[in-house]
Amino acid sequence: MPELTVDFITSLDGYGAAEGWPGFWGMEGPEYLGWLADSPERDHPALMGANTYRLMSGLAEQYPDEAGMAELASMPKVVFSSTVREPLAWPNTQLVSGDAIEAVRAMKRDGTRPLHTLGSVSLCRSLLMAGLVDRFRVVLFPVITGATGQDRIYDRYPDVALELVEHRLFDGRLQLLEYVPTVLAGPPGEHPE
Repeated sequence: MPELTVDFITSLDGYGAAEGWPGFWGMEGPEYLGWLADSPERDHPALMGANTYRLMSGLAEQYPDEAGMAELASMPKVVFSSTVREPLAWPNTQLVSGDAIEAVRAMKRDGTRPLHTLGSVSLCRSLLMAGLVDRFRVVLFPVITGATGQDRIYDRYPDVALELVEHRLFDGRLQLLEYVPTVLAGPPGEHPE
């Protein structure tokens, strides 16, 4: 059965973006960009919600020559939305308007290629809570954006225990941390009576 990896890039304080800051907080370096470009995951379907689709397809249209945009355009993508309509402007994108959890469950059951997410905080939270996430990967950027941060990633997430299975340092400053997640019913010390 194919694995599903939730993928996030975050500031140290858990934001996915920050107002006025460039993409990647302006800290992407050659090792990190090389890892992105050489990743076998560029051939694996990227799952996203409507907001991420609108944002990323708009950026791809506006900045087609920016780092990573050509790779994103060629990557197979699945957008889960009841508001996005076909035809889709972003190449290699499939629209699923039904239940995302059931669709991903079927993709894992019937598919052959691993899956990963692209942004999509609420979709990732739902997939995690449904027990469909096999890996949780974060690339941590060494910035704190408390005043300008947007898209807090972990708000309304359940409690999750994370077992570290991979780590890497890019360009002497960006940390990749990959975990196997276990959703908890409550804090580890709690026992129902």
